Amino acid sequence: MQMCKKSKYLIKKEYFNGFLLYKMFKNIVIATLAAYSMAIELTPDTWDESVVGKTVFVKFFAPWCGHCKAIKPAWDSLMEEYASSETILVADVDCIGTGKALCDKVGVKGFPTIKYGDPSSLDAYSGPRDLESLKAFAGDLKPSCNVGTMENCDQEQEESIATLMAFSEGDLSQKVIDHSKASTEIEKEFKHQVEILQKTYEELTAKKKADSESLSEESNIGMVKSVLSHKRAAKSEL
Repeated sequence: MQMCKKSKYLIKKEYFNGFLLYKMFKNIVIATLAAYSMAIELTPDTWDESVVGKTVFVKFFAPWCGHCKAIKPAWDSLMEEYASSETILVADVDCIGTGKALCDKVGVKGFPTIKYGDPSSLDAYSGPRDLESLKAFAGDLKPSCNVGTMENCDQEQEESIATLMAFSEGDLSQKVIDHSKASTEIEKEFKHQVEILQKTYEELTAKKKADSESLSEESNIGMVKSVLSHKRAAKSEL
């Protein structure tokens, strides 16, 4: 009888331990899935709600892009790490799919493009793309200045906001338009100067080639070197 009772106890204990292991495994899986589900892929419909009050670090990508695929593991890890952050948002935008309008709005021209900072005025990230470098950069990001509450704003920003609040919506809109035009002109002038430099480079390359060929012909340098080599060889034989 004692053997039977002990056997039943062991069986119940094994079932209980098995149940605990199952629960632990289930919780781990749920937590993992939850963390990954919090990795955000932004669209025009979710952008405003997701970025409000946050400094953003966003990767704009194309699914077929080789460089995008290469950075994906590091970026996914970074998104997971910042999934619960209340001040920093690390996210993705699919420029070929649902996020195309966002990519067009911020001027994405290549993949992947990484931008950061104030959601309304993003700066381009041009640093290394390995996980440690991305983590270090994200760790240095500061919460953005909230125009509505003045939270996270320094004195200079507060003064700037106070000045701008005195302008009408029309005046502020015009400032945005003027900035966009000026930015376009800067880009246009840059491309123009690059074209000039490219043309100058091609002309200088052609001139260098022509001058070198002319010099070789006039100096008969090939024959000079051959005769010199012959004389040295003959001298060494003496």
